[in-house]
Amino acid sequence: MLVHPQFNPVALSIGPLDVRWYGLMYLTAFILFVALGRAHARRRPELGWDAQQIDDLLFYGVLGVILGGRLGYILFYKPAYYFSHPVEMFAVWQGGMAFHGGFLGVLIAVWLFARSHDRPWLAVTDFIAPLVPLGLAAGRLGNFINGELVGRVTDVPWAMIFPQVDMQPRHPSQLYQFTLEGVCLFVLLWVFSAKPRPRGLVSAVFLIGYGGFRILAEFGREPDDFLGLLALNLSMGQWLSLPMIVIGIVMAAIAVRRAADT
Repeated sequence: MLVHPQFNPVALSIGPLDVRWYGLMYLTAFILFVALGRAHARRRPELGWDAQQIDDLLFYGVLGVILGGRLGYILFYKPAYYFSHPVEMFAVWQGGMAFHGGFLGVLIAVWLFARSHDRPWLAVTDFIAPLVPLGLAAGRLGNFINGELVGRVTDVPWAMIFPQVDMQPRHPSQLYQFTLEGVCLFVLLWVFSAKPRPRGLVSAVFLIGYGGFRILAEFGREPDDFLGLLALNLSMGQWLSLPMIVIGIVMAAIAVRRAADT
């Protein structure tokens, strides 16, 4: 039986300052975004992106991730609690970030960036879609290091015990999400975006791919104890991912139709 190594969540200490692994994963995600963005700009020079614009886009994106991720967690997962304890909304060091909230925050931030740089919004989302998945992978790796967001109890051969939770064998669901939402989605989008595509189609593939992979991975992830499973025995993460797939399919159909008409 595999046992989680129970890593120290603090990667290193500098005087009174503790640098946590999860924070380093966020930093890794931002570095990957810039590096991949510059590589993408070099392989697709006709898109007209330069290093300064990518750096500016990162600034907007960071604000969207942090503000949207926190607000999404508050509204999607614990609205009653935080409305009863409003001061704790700002206690981000206690954890509590939601991907779907961060995603909506990034969309708003990208819209502001597109307006300020006079670029079509979908052209910007198409550019950043292949840059995101490896950052998501870094975040899931941080979840695994912390031994959080564990999987459901199972008897599969690769089940893992997380002693900080209990002594039951569980799916290492963080690694499922690392693989599916991170590595697999990155490979799919990186290859797909290497050639010119109808505007909005790369963004559509991201929505469909992330939504599908997230729903699949959630079948191995333990639902939040304060929510449990919702209607149709689906988790909150699965219900929030379903609209992504629907919107992605509609966007893909519109993009393909417009390309056929031109």
